[in-house]
Amino acid sequence: MSKTIPITAVKEYLSDGMTILFGGFMGVGTPKRLVQAILDSGVKDLTIIGNDTAFVDTGVGPLIANKRVKKVIASHIGTNLETGRQMIAGELEVELVPQGTLIERIRAGGSGLGGILTPTGVGTIVEEGKQVIELDGKKFLLELPIKADIAIISSHLADKKGNLTYQLTARNFNPIIAFAAKKTFVEPQEIVDVGAILPDEVVTPAALIDFIILSEEH
Repeated sequence: MSKTIPITAVKEYLSDGMTILFGGFMGVGTPKRLVQAILDSGVKDLTIIGNDTAFVDTGVGPLIANKRVKKVIASHIGTNLETGRQMIAGELEVELVPQGTLIERIRAGGSGLGGILTPTGVGTIVEEGKQVIELDGKKFLLELPIKADIAIISSHLADKKGNLTYQLTARNFNPIIAFAAKKTFVEPQEIVDVGAILPDEVVTPAALIDFIILSEEH
């Protein structure tokens, strides 16, 4: 069965209150058309999880600006003034997670682990409400895994089965979040025939990809 779908079909898999993992670093590597499809669908009360909320008009910024998001889990929000404004006004819940801890929690979710142990945040506000475990005389925080209903990622190439490659820094969080959702959607720059991507070049294997978004040309 073909995994390729038009962008208009994405709305069938969206619902109010769902949790969405997104790739990208300040918008680089975030799938623009998928973000727009979520916005156009009208869904609301979303929990979105990723490194940052980019800018007001880039990355996942439009979802924040249009008040479709109930909660953000991210490493920083400083580049998006609207995220900060909504947080201070009590309109948006924001959970800030150290960047390395965030990606490892997502990795744990995708790997079926019960959590990770990290010294990051011990003795700080990050420790509040978390279990502290001592090993060999050193304290660690137990950080729980992160999973989501869907993941939206961007790739350079995708073959028709869903094997993916990435380009430069757009790779960032995308390969890891592909593991941690019930359904993963990829928006590639180009779709190629099976075999056009050499096995050694595959970063994300097809088994992790549920849907490939057709390009505007297709």
